[in-house]
Amino acid sequence: MNYSDKKLFLQGALTKSTVPVLSGQVHEFLGREIRFIDLNEVTAIDSAGVAFLDDLQERLQQYRPRVVNLSPAVRDTIKVFTRRVGPEIKAVQPENVLVKIGSGLLLWKDSVVRSFILAADIIFWSIIGIFDRKGQRKGSVISQSILIGVDALGIIGLLSLILGLILALQSAAQLRQFGANIYVADLIAISMVREMGPMMTAILVAGRSGSAIASEIATMKVTEEIDALRMMAIDPIRYVVVPKFHAITICMPLLVTVSTLVGIVGGLIIGITYLDLSPVSYFNEAFNILTFKDVIIGLMKSLFFAWVIVIIGSYYGLSVKGGAEGVGKVTTLAVVASIFWVIVLDAINSLIFYF
Repeated sequence: MNYSDKKLFLQGALTKSTVPVLSGQVHEFLGREIRFIDLNEVTAIDSAGVAFLDDLQERLQQYRPRVVNLSPAVRDTIKVFTRRVGPEIKAVQPENVLVKIGSGLLLWKDSVVRSFILAADIIFWSIIGIFDRKGQRKGSVISQSILIGVDALGIIGLLSLILGLILALQSAAQLRQFGANIYVADLIAISMVREMGPMMTAILVAGRSGSAIASEIATMKVTEEIDALRMMAIDPIRYVVVPKFHAITICMPLLVTVSTLVGIVGGLIIGITYLDLSPVSYFNEAFNILTFKDVIIGLMKSLFFAWVIVIIGSYYGLSVKGGAEGVGKVTTLAVVASIFWVIVLDAINSLIFYF
C-alpha cells in the first residue's frame, strides 16, 4: 500500500487473509487527502476485499475518492459484493393534505358510480327474474328464504319481546304517575309499527344475513367461481344475487310483522303485571291508535332496508381483494355499511312522512 499525489495504491490480493493486515496499515494514510484508489496492481479480490474497499471509501467520504484502474475480473467481483452500488433509495415524501382529500373524493366518486350501476343491474334482473327464471337454480329462492327468514325468526322474536318489555317498563314508570296506564299500549304500538320493529329487524338481518351474503359472494370471487360462471355464459347477478333479492323481499315484511306483534305482546306482559291492565283493553287501545298509513310506512321501510342490505352485501362481496383476509374485511365493511344506511334511511323516512 503506497500513497502518491492524492492517490492510494493497493497491490496484491485483497482477500480475507490480507484484509486484516491492510486494515492495520491504512490508518497512517487516513489523515491525507486521497482522491483516487488505484487497483491496477490488485491481482485478486473476494467479498472481504470488497467490504474493505467500501469501508475505506466511507472513511474517506469527505474527499469522495474514486476507484480506478480495475481489471474486468476485479470490477465484476465488486459489482456482485459491494453495498455501495445500486439505485439510491429516496425518502417517501408525505402527501399534501389537499392531494389526500382529492384522491379520497375520487375514490368515493368511483365507489358511488359502481354501487349505482350494481344496484340498477340487480333491480333490473330481479324484475326480469319474476317472469323468466332462466339463469337461476331451481328452488334457490325457497332455500334463500329459509336461510334469511325462517332461520332468523327465533332471534328476531326473542329480541322483539325483550324490546317490548323494556319500552313498556321504561314508559310505565312515568305513565303511572299521571294515571295514564292505558297509554302504554299506544306508545308500544306506534313505536313498534313505525320505528323499532322495522329498524331492529333490519339491523339483525344486516348482521346475520348481510354478512352471509357478503362473505359468500366474496369467497366465490376469491376462489374464481364468479369468473367460472362468466366463462359458462352465466350472469353471476342472476345466478347468485337475484335469488337472495327475491327471498329477502318476501321475508323482510313478514319478519317485521312478527317483530311488531311480538313487541306489542311484550308490552302486554308489563301492562298486565305492572299496570293492572286487561288484555282486551290493551289490545283495543293498541289497534285503535294504529292507522293504515302506519302499517304501510312500516312495511315500506322493511322493503327499502331489505334491498339496501342485499345491494351493499353484493357490492362489497364483488369488490373483494386478496384471500381469506380480504373476505373478512369486506364482510365487516358490509355489515357496518348496511347498519349505517339502515339508520340513515330511517331518519330520511321520518323526515318525509312525519312532517
